Amino acid sequence: MAEPVLEVSGLRKVFGSQVAVDDVSFTVAAGGSLGVVGESGSGKTTTARIIVGLDHADAGTVRIDGRDRDHAGRKARGADAGRGPSVARSGRSGRSGRREERLDRARQVQMVFQDPFLSLDPRLPIGTALTEVLRLHHPDGDHPARVTELLDQVGLGTREATALPRGLSGGQRQRVAIAKALAVEPSVLVLDEAVAALDVSVQAQILNLLADLRAELGIAYVFITHDLGVVRCVTDEVVVMRRGAIVERGATDMVLADPSHSYTRLLLESVPGPGWDPQLITAARRALAEAEAELTPR
Repeated sequence: MAEPVLEVSGLRKVFGSQVAVDDVSFTVAAGGSLGVVGESGSGKTTTARIIVGLDHADAGTVRIDGRDRDHAGRKARGADAGRGPSVARSGRSGRSGRREERLDRARQVQMVFQDPFLSLDPRLPIGTALTEVLRLHHPDGDHPARVTELLDQVGLGTREATALPRGLSGGQRQRVAIAKALAVEPSVLVLDEAVAALDVSVQAQILNLLADLRAELGIAYVFITHDLGVVRCVTDEVVVMRRGAIVERGATDMVLADPSHSYTRLLLESVPGPGWDPQLITAARRALAEAEAELTPR
């Protein structure tokens, strides 16, 4: 079995009185694909943001390629907290070092968002945007050749290289967002509802593209989604989250075929199909909430 490229251990994140992530742990093998499934408010996106460094956990660790992802960040924040304002302002070399640390962490993991506009500058042609990423992370490379290669990998060409984001379709913009993430050459790619806003036919194209890229590059995926169809198509393993905690985990085909937790069964039953009855789903949801309330300490 492949060694884990991503190790998440004991993550906890609290916002005020709300526990958003509660003791979340999982691993992803090199070249593997993990689905993180749950409804809105389950904690899956907060978990993703902690993995990529957009949020910091109150407890727990994230290790990529065996390295503690936030160790340097914690040291830097602790050092700054202990300095006086004048000392902190004068620490140019320290800031430069921290910049390199941030770039190094960015080269470990990248994120593709549901809305590709979040990662694209509307003023820059696509080729220029990719070139800027390459200059930042790989300053000595052959940037024009690499831009052409990246666009080819995601099924785009010279026309798209000269276009602005607004001149592309939603599917094309998502392909560009994927190319931009791949430009950094990360070990792990986190995809947060990356196909949720696309038409069904375009979703299938993007999912096929991602499967091809994983086979070609050996990159590991973490899919954050509420769509069990996406999980079924493109992941090897799945964890199911509810109210910040993991309630079920296992091989994707086994979990979806024979779920052991009532919440996972509810998610599967909530997918519209022949004989689907929304009133039964509502009743099942209410019964689950009542059962959980009885188990909650008062």
